[in-house]
Amino acid sequence: MKKVFVLSRNIVSPLGNTAKANFDALYAGQTAVQTHRDISKSEVPFCASLLDPAFFDDRGSFTPFEWVLKVSIADAVKQADVCTSDPDVALILSSTKGNIDRLEQQPLTAELKKELGLTVAAQKLAAYFGFVHKPIIVSHACISGTLAIITAKRLIDTGRYRTVVVAGADLITRFILSGFQAFHAVSDVLCKPFDADRNGINLGEAAAAVVLSASPSPNNEKIAVGGGSVSNDANHISGPSRTGAELFMAIDRAMKEAGTAAADIDFISAHGTATIYNDDMESRAINLAGLQDVPVNSLKGYYGHTLGAAGLLETVISIESLLSNTIIPTKGFETPGTAEPIRVCSALMKKPVHTFLKTASGFGGCNAAVVVSKV
Repeated sequence: MKKVFVLSRNIVSPLGNTAKANFDALYAGQTAVQTHRDISKSEVPFCASLLDPAFFDDRGSFTPFEWVLKVSIADAVKQADVCTSDPDVALILSSTKGNIDRLEQQPLTAELKKELGLTVAAQKLAAYFGFVHKPIIVSHACISGTLAIITAKRLIDTGRYRTVVVAGADLITRFILSGFQAFHAVSDVLCKPFDADRNGINLGEAAAAVVLSASPSPNNEKIAVGGGSVSNDANHISGPSRTGAELFMAIDRAMKEAGTAAADIDFISAHGTATIYNDDMESRAINLAGLQDVPVNSLKGYYGHTLGAAGLLETVISIESLLSNTIIPTKGFETPGTAEPIRVCSALMKKPVHTFLKTASGFGGCNAAVVVSKV
């Protein structure tokens, strides 16, 4: 069993620009989700977590999407003291929509079509930081951030790279918001993951980054990614499998790769979007894995659904939970209401924790799971 070690981590969100600042805000019960009235994004008020426009004031030639990634990567790389020009170091970028907001700002031209590709933004960031290899792009709906971590682990396991910088981001645009509104999947109040009265998601803006390596840092407590797996149920263009069997498949394979039994999982950082079908499906998968008595949390009530950044952001917060022996509660949850019973964490929980499971699911029936532990 191979382990890949976490050298550093970062989150840039409306709650702060470091992992610690974000964790401290969640510990204090703060949420970045609020009602916005911005006709450039929606004709009607919407509930979301949005970065302050002033954050982008000094971005220079970077687009807003590239800028938030640049800030997140810079902090993670500095913490890890990584030489990005080392040929053993790679960059993975995860996102669902990238620079799609530019379509709302100017007419579509042949030149703009080229610039919209995630490859352009990724190469621009790779050049800025001095990476010698072409960046790797992961864009696989809402499991993108989690899948990027799994991809990094696999590349390190094979010896292709020794260290991988993984970063993900998405910003909320009219195009993105209108898509979820068309599905009638957006809540007009703070979302309620796993609650009997849940009625949809909030969206959010953020970036997150982790630096993973074959060897641990001698200066930090050792945190390692022990296993990860992906599955696809191909149930529907947007709806997940009703049975949870395919997410369970990813959970089971991730735990087997990590050499982890159900009794070893101290908490689950769930996808927990607060939609009827997602939360029911996750409850079924958790029961199939024999994890129904393990504390479960969703962070969507603090950040909204941050799309391509979600898996990374929620993994980083969960790492902070490991280090502080604290499980963050599920904001918005009050009354159990999933198809199968699960133990939703509804209050701040202080207890020794060693290992967590992170799950993610997305449009098209994609699922992912990773197991992360103290070493």
